[in-house]
Amino acid sequence: MLITGPQNLTDIIYAPKPAAKAGYAIQVAEETSGGAEASDNPPDWGTVLPTANVTAGQQQSTKCQSCHSFAKGGADMTGPDNWGVIGRKPGTKPGFAYSDAMVAFGKTIAGWDYDHLYMFLKNPQEYISGTKMTFIGIKSPEDRINLIAWLRQQSDSPAPIPPPNPKKAAAEVGPSSAPGAVTGSKRASG
Repeated sequence: MLITGPQNLTDIIYAPKPAAKAGYAIQVAEETSGGAEASDNPPDWGTVLPTANVTAGQQQSTKCQSCHSFAKGGADMTGPDNWGVIGRKPGTKPGFAYSDAMVAFGKTIAGWDYDHLYMFLKNPQEYISGTKMTFIGIKSPEDRINLIAWLRQQSDSPAPIPPPNPKKAAAEVGPSSAPGAVTGSKRASG
């Protein structure tokens, strides 16, 4: 008894604890800018999409590829295939088992648009409480803009780029420090 007692006590103290949710939390180190965090609202898409760095957006998509495919007719994985995601109604891709939260969210909007994707990709679980998507999010506004520009091209019929909104663009702090400011020479075509 003296020999097995300490072993049993060790097993109790160090027993593995089951995960609260199925899936993996994928944390990605994000670059941060010094100072207080600026307001992170969706940018003027008519201004930022034409100059977004699509190549950088494709690089951002590698963070998503462990759970999503982006090919036309691609297989659903842990998450649904995201070919043609912009414009698609959330929670409606045939054959994929969405969370109740995503289905309910899909009933509130016509389809994934630039603004909703921008906010969802920042912190999926905060934006849609109860989503099965456990990804920690992409904190950098520029990285989200570039990813959305690349996602836009993953479609048979890319969503149109809205005309620039001078009032919204003028509200941004400055060309290099605005939350929606994008650098790079690759343009979002289409």
